[in-house]
Amino acid sequence: MKRFLILLKAFRVSQWIKNFIIFTSIIFSGKLFEGEIFFKTFYAFLVFCLLSSASYILNDIIDYPYDIKHRLKKNRPIASGKISLPQATFIFFILTIVSLILSLFFSLNFFFISFVFIILHFFYSLFLKRYPVIDIFIISSSFVIRAYAGVIVSGYYIPIWMMLTIFFISLFMASVKRHAELVAQGKEARISLYRYNEHFLDFLTYTSATSAIISYSFYTYFEKPPEIKTLFSSFFHQYFPYLETRKLMMITIPFVVYGITRYAQLLYEKYEGERPEKLITSDIPLIITIFVWGAIIISLIYLL
Repeated sequence: MKRFLILLKAFRVSQWIKNFIIFTSIIFSGKLFEGEIFFKTFYAFLVFCLLSSASYILNDIIDYPYDIKHRLKKNRPIASGKISLPQATFIFFILTIVSLILSLFFSLNFFFISFVFIILHFFYSLFLKRYPVIDIFIISSSFVIRAYAGVIVSGYYIPIWMMLTIFFISLFMASVKRHAELVAQGKEARISLYRYNEHFLDFLTYTSATSAIISYSFYTYFEKPPEIKTLFSSFFHQYFPYLETRKLMMITIPFVVYGITRYAQLLYEKYEGERPEKLITSDIPLIITIFVWGAIIISLIYLL
């Protein structure tokens, strides 16, 4: 049992939350509650969870010399010696092979996007994370790949403004993470930080946050939600024929703005941006904001 818990920690199960981005296509296309499409997307979610864990283990193997000197990362299973480097290498190859085989069982296109995802993380861990700006753009691109994987398995596209929102929010979170690392650990935390400074990271944070808000605002205004026939939709069409549901999506903008500013507040007040999954799952105001935003989105798409 103890060994199993160590493996789960090495897999970074808490970070699987990032893979929920795969559900974007079916949520915003009105297909979330259609059984066959939902299970196809859930299958893709599981595959990307395994791929993500493989990439985390690879990263921990490569970063071993640095992690053992880090105040938090030294407690990771590989850095602490609870999982040896040969064992970690074996686990990485097994996870990668199993994940790619599972993706191939679904479709050739899904196998291709899965392969691109793991190859991108492979080169990121080996080389690309050493280069400033490129490293955070790679992180943002991996979120876009996750979202596009959902498109491939479901067959429903994601509007361009929503895809840009995903990219800029992930760029914002990556910039925040680099800022937190720089402040908490200094430039020794990772190689790329030697060419970062606080002012530049502040610029990246402000720019990406602003771009995310603008992109999302454009999505809520220009994109019309799918028409789903429900009891409530019939009522609104009958008594409020001129009510455009797409305009109602704009009421969710303040929640996105608050969520981004709250995340930034936690960074600058507590410097907790190093572990974004911890912030999203532990900060009560942020959790409430995400929940209310999601409830409104589901109501507007699936009830009205």
